[in-house]
Amino acid sequence: MLAMVAWVGGLIFFAFVVAPVAFERLASAHEAGLVVGGTLRILHWIGIIGGVVFCLSTGILWLRAEVPARAGFAVEMALTIVMLAITAYSQFSILPAMEVDRVQAGGQIEVAAMTDPARQDFERLHSLSERLEGFVLLCGLGVVLFLTRESQWPETGKIKLI
Repeated sequence: MLAMVAWVGGLIFFAFVVAPVAFERLASAHEAGLVVGGTLRILHWIGIIGGVVFCLSTGILWLRAEVPARAGFAVEMALTIVMLAITAYSQFSILPAMEVDRVQAGGQIEVAAMTDPARQDFERLHSLSERLEGFVLLCGLGVVLFLTRESQWPETGKIKLI
């Protein structure tokens, strides 16, 4: 649960604090983009590592659980796998492509003309990235909602210490 809450909490903090404050307070959109892009890369690694830990832990619980609880664990794992796939796609495909576009546009994307192909591709990828991050957040909130209900599932296979 901690791995998922850290990931989802990081997504919320990123979307509602880091990105808006960076673009409001820093001297240029270029500087803000560097901070936001760097933060997003770190957040993606938190998500990838946390998602793998979550899937492994949930998989162990799924194996030990009675059939009714297995459905809930399966939903949690399915949502987490979707989150992992999108996060990996963003980390290893979208962000590097945006960096290439930024360099091709002269290093500062906001000063490139809107007709510049690199700027257009950057804007397209940026929009896609925002939508995908939002979808990951929604999936994560779904997992957290399932986690809050786990204690009410019949026999979840929780390990008894005594």
